[in-house]
Amino acid sequence: MNEKDKINRRQVIGGLGATLAAAAVSPVFAGPGSSNPEHVAPQKLQDPTTKYPKPPFKGQSQPWPGLASQMDPRPDHGETSYKGSGRLAGRKALITGGDSGMGRAAAIAYAREGADVAINYFPTEEPDAREVIALIKAEGRKAIAIPGDLRDEAFCQKLVADAVRGLGGLDILVSNAGRQQAHQSILDISTEQFDWTMKTNIYAPFWIIKAALPHLQPGSVIIGTTSEQAYDPSPDLYDYAQTKAATMNYVKSLAKQLGPKGIRVNGVAPGPIWTPLQVSGGATQEKLEMFGGQTPLGRPGQPAELGSIYVQLAASDASYANGQVYGSAGGSGQP
Repeated sequence: MNEKDKINRRQVIGGLGATLAAAAVSPVFAGPGSSNPEHVAPQKLQDPTTKYPKPPFKGQSQPWPGLASQMDPRPDHGETSYKGSGRLAGRKALITGGDSGMGRAAAIAYAREGADVAINYFPTEEPDAREVIALIKAEGRKAIAIPGDLRDEAFCQKLVADAVRGLGGLDILVSNAGRQQAHQSILDISTEQFDWTMKTNIYAPFWIIKAALPHLQPGSVIIGTTSEQAYDPSPDLYDYAQTKAATMNYVKSLAKQLGPKGIRVNGVAPGPIWTPLQVSGGATQEKLEMFGGQTPLGRPGQPAELGSIYVQLAASDASYANGQVYGSAGGSGQP
């Protein structure tokens, strides 16, 4: 090695050493997508027992299926609180029952995470649905409104076709819509009422998933809304509780069937959540007055408290969650 080569080698090694030394003592500046605590506002602790209204609630009743906008207190779906971070950018979601309750919370959260969203709802729920559509559009995302009765197989097929056409595809399906009516005795449930609950809660997901599957590519997700009623049924929800147990079961069955195709299937199991289901026949007035008071947190949950669960199950970083049922019941219920 000549003298010139020795000098050049000493310069390179010396420069590298200086660079490593500087890196050891210099602050690390956050790049795109990195977390820098110095630039993140501290999150205040919130007591979950006092975060939202507690019972007793005043008596109130609405014709089925009810409107969130007419409830007192009005449910929180994350309209002002949910903050997105691009976790679902470019995704295309169809949500049944997207006008209120957990479906509305999911729709708001999905839009703020960057997804385009189609919502289905019963035609009489149009006032609530208009609010959701406006919130989705406010995020600069596509918002597709598809009202209709899920008890009709032909409509369920049209629902998927309209969503795919309007969104330009489909990769998130949230089967959330449900009918719940309280009856003290099985003798009080007519065959027509039983059929209505089964068609809405069980037949509709069957029809919709069948219609959606040809459009779902590997990486797509299906999310079902089950309930704590699947595990610990109330005596006055005989038919509704059966459908939620069936939902939990089809989630686990389909997860095994579709997992090899790269399509994940999971569920969310809420406890007592403050939604129009409760004020439109889903609970007696006595139960409504103290609704959620039996939980360890002493109150019902709000739809906003479940929005992030629907996001997590849809996000690609939850890619190993398949056949899971995520509970949110204030400390009671299962899982």
